[in-house]
Amino acid sequence: MSSDGRITVPADLDAVTDIGDEDHSEIDPQAVERIWQSVQHWYRAGMHPAIQVCLRRNGKVILNRAIGHGWGNGPDDLPDAEKIPVRTDTPFCVYSAAKAISTTVVHMLVERGYFSLDDRVCDYLPTYTSHGKDRTTIRHVITHSAGVPIHTGPRPDVTRVNDSEYTREQLGNLKPVYRPGLVHIYHGLTWGPLVREIVQAATGRNIRDILAEDILDPLGFRWTNYGVAPEEVSLVAPSHPTGKPLPPPIAAAFRAAVGGTLDRIIPLSNTPLFLTSVVPSSSTVSNADELSRFAEILRRGGELDGVRIMRPETLRAAIKPARRMRPDVATGLKPMRWGTGYMLGGKRFGPFGKNTESAFGHTGLVDIAVWADPARALSAAIVSSGKPGGHREANRYPAVLDRIAAEIS
Repeated sequence: MSSDGRITVPADLDAVTDIGDEDHSEIDPQAVERIWQSVQHWYRAGMHPAIQVCLRRNGKVILNRAIGHGWGNGPDDLPDAEKIPVRTDTPFCVYSAAKAISTTVVHMLVERGYFSLDDRVCDYLPTYTSHGKDRTTIRHVITHSAGVPIHTGPRPDVTRVNDSEYTREQLGNLKPVYRPGLVHIYHGLTWGPLVREIVQAATGRNIRDILAEDILDPLGFRWTNYGVAPEEVSLVAPSHPTGKPLPPPIAAAFRAAVGGTLDRIIPLSNTPLFLTSVVPSSSTVSNADELSRFAEILRRGGELDGVRIMRPETLRAAIKPARRMRPDVATGLKPMRWGTGYMLGGKRFGPFGKNTESAFGHTGLVDIAVWADPARALSAAIVSSGKPGGHREANRYPAVLDRIAAEIS
């Protein structure tokens, strides 16, 4: 592994760039190139083996490109490893970007009458009652205010990740660290199992099947569900810890929030166990093109290509600010606004760049984002396979977000 955790950046960037079909009829091609130059500058930092960016405006793909390698150029790959360039359709685990998709499924099911956000969790999961958890509502879960931002008690058996009976037993044993509804603290570890089991109990269907049958299959998606079939695991490009390790205090906070430091959890996320799991908070496998298309559903008010996922009024309620702007562990303690499950953009600070008050979506670990910005008629996604610790060029990713916002107005 390189001493500073960087990849080898090829001298010829065009040789490791893949460009999909693009339509520049309604945008200045130079604006597209300026956005892409900011992506190239980000890639040259050497922190991401692969980067994908896809932007749709008014439904037209104005930028769909990938740069780097899907395999063979991680910081710990051997020099003679086969280097396979990334493509725009290469699938990756997109981590917490999954929450934008799961949140959409939850609001769709609420609209269809399977449950209300103000129903108690224990109405569906009868064992979720100890330590005052009986007062927890589904809204508390979706808005990261259920009081269980970390997994308390013994470490769960990760090999039983898809075992509903075991998962419900573990959730029942959780002891809240604060009263449900008292405050918002990002639920990185517990959000996914809670959402999965609530949906299963309320509908009698697995959330993976709901997503496939009600959204992805009718719209012709290839990926973008939770995990993949066992025979497809080898098609998913791996992620890599990069850069220098986090400073000890930050590492400790990170470990509490997501269950481990990058050098521990990223290798686990590359395994068949995780890549075939149904974890609505973090096991989605997709690419920037498909995530951008999913964001188009949201940009259009809940409908795409004749498939209605939810009514516009349902979506409007979901993106109404539910929390005051405050530092958030989900974005490195930077201030952020939240709707009901969706992250919201902001003026000076936000997960989707500056001056993006109308944008909403979700980020993923690390330097991954999917968002809709109706004011710009924009549906966007960025996927990257590096997971940087501390490094000098950390501001290059936010600069890409800012450039997108500045060029598409």
